[in-house]
Amino acid sequence: MSKYTTGEMAKICNITVRTVQFYDTKGILYPSDLTEGGRRLYTDDDLTKLRLICTLKAIGLSLDLIKGILESEAPGKVLSLLLDEQCKRLSNEIIERKKQLDAIEIIKESIRDKAVIPVNSIIDIERMMEKSKRVRWKFRRTLLIGLLLGIPTTGAVAIWIIKGMWIPFAIWFPISQILGMLLVRHNWKDEAFICAECNAVFKPPFKKVMFTSGTTKARWLQCTICGHKGYCVETIAD
Repeated sequence: MSKYTTGEMAKICNITVRTVQFYDTKGILYPSDLTEGGRRLYTDDDLTKLRLICTLKAIGLSLDLIKGILESEAPGKVLSLLLDEQCKRLSNEIIERKKQLDAIEIIKESIRDKAVIPVNSIIDIERMMEKSKRVRWKFRRTLLIGLLLGIPTTGAVAIWIIKGMWIPFAIWFPISQILGMLLVRHNWKDEAFICAECNAVFKPPFKKVMFTSGTTKARWLQCTICGHKGYCVETIAD
């Protein structure tokens, strides 16, 4: 079996040596062996695992979520569902873009022929643009609120550390938590989850989503259909 140094692993996966070392300290990718001088050595299995970690990072998963999935009872099922959902989203985007291109071509032809633009084409374009605006606005709103909540929190922590004044943090922290809960509550209306055990789509109670670990990709939940506990993949609610 081949053995790889940290540098060789980094070069093969096109990442930095520091990144490979960081994965070790985070407990995501331990070396299988050490040299007499204490240098990390990795096997082919470790290399495969690192490639998987890099792929999951590329599709937007956090390191904590990746670690949780890899340590779960059925990592293969969870990863398969995550990739399925990513494929659905990309496919839907491609379909929407194709519809937009088709509608634009109809309008261009109508303009060239000096004909009346078909009403259905105008309506379709308006609907697609409106849907696209809603999706973009939801993302921007979430990002903006996250920044608005994070900046004062960071400032309050800095004041506490530098000046020893803990009162601003004590006042702001519960307010930020309440605002964060309201944001999660608003987004929860459009969320559903896929169980990695029975593949059922279910909508858990808000409090379960609020107080469980995970990200916008997957959360640790109990399926309301089969009762299985584990990482469930987020999807769009019908």
